[in-house]
Amino acid sequence: MSLDNLALDIKAFLQAATVLAFLGFLLVFFRGFQNIRGSSELPYFRLRRERLLRGWRLIFLSILFGILGVFIDVFGEEVAYNYIPVTPTVPHTPTVTLTPTITLSPTITLTPTITPTPQFSNTPTITLTPHVPLAIAAQFESEITPGVDMVFSELIFTQEIDSLFRPVRPDTTFQNPVGQLFAMFSYDGMIPGTQWTALWYRGADLVFFETKPWDGVTGGFGFTDWEPIPDEWQPGEYQVQIFVGFEWQVVGNFIVQGLPPTTTPTPTNTATVTPTSTVTVTPTRYPTLTRTITLTPWPIITRTPVPSGNN
Repeated sequence: MSLDNLALDIKAFLQAATVLAFLGFLLVFFRGFQNIRGSSELPYFRLRRERLLRGWRLIFLSILFGILGVFIDVFGEEVAYNYIPVTPTVPHTPTVTLTPTITLSPTITLTPTITPTPQFSNTPTITLTPHVPLAIAAQFESEITPGVDMVFSELIFTQEIDSLFRPVRPDTTFQNPVGQLFAMFSYDGMIPGTQWTALWYRGADLVFFETKPWDGVTGGFGFTDWEPIPDEWQPGEYQVQIFVGFEWQVVGNFIVQGLPPTTTPTPTNTATVTPTSTVTVTPTRYPTLTRTITLTPWPIITRTPVPSGNN
């Protein structure tokens, strides 16, 4: 006998027992009621008392039949399955015999046509594990080994924070002009002096980074922020990656929509220098005196000897 047939037989038996119990209740109760009613017509006290007692016994018996019917209806299946274990029988699976069909032989061979090449090819993007580029790792200053019990919360992006380091109107989609943007987080288990790094990506391009030894406490709130010139907030998907040492801790994404404002150049007056000839006069502090000496020849005096008196 299968499981379904056995369960059906037990259920049908219990239903029949419940109906019989309720029928017995009605018949015995009606019989007892007649005995109690008929006892008042007997003239002798002894016979009247015996019939009255028999009537009450029958009513009590009918109540037992009613209680039995309720018990069978409510708890019958549970009690039956406790004493009669039901073992499921695995039905036989019919074996399907395949009938061979007629194989049609092709008569006309179609010439293959040129398959059009789609204009756009959807190539799945490979998601790489975040890592610190070598050019940034070369700028590490700390020699303290990061701890192993660090915990970082998810990044919250906001354009403004209050005096208690709480984000004001956090969001993940920002309209140009963005201005300054904060990536906030809570943390615990940090060791002061360990190297931490924040990388800002637009798509696959690194647009900003900061790396330095951790100058905060072991737990609390922190943030990394970026305030470029307006032209650098190009629309697209951005991602911020937080590292402690070379291990990444948390990654957050946000979107910038709208074109950035265009910076209008301010005209600058350019002075044009015209070359002119300049005559340099070198003043002479003291005039140079030219002293001319005229030499007058001395007169030639001819001395005539005087003859002596002895002569």
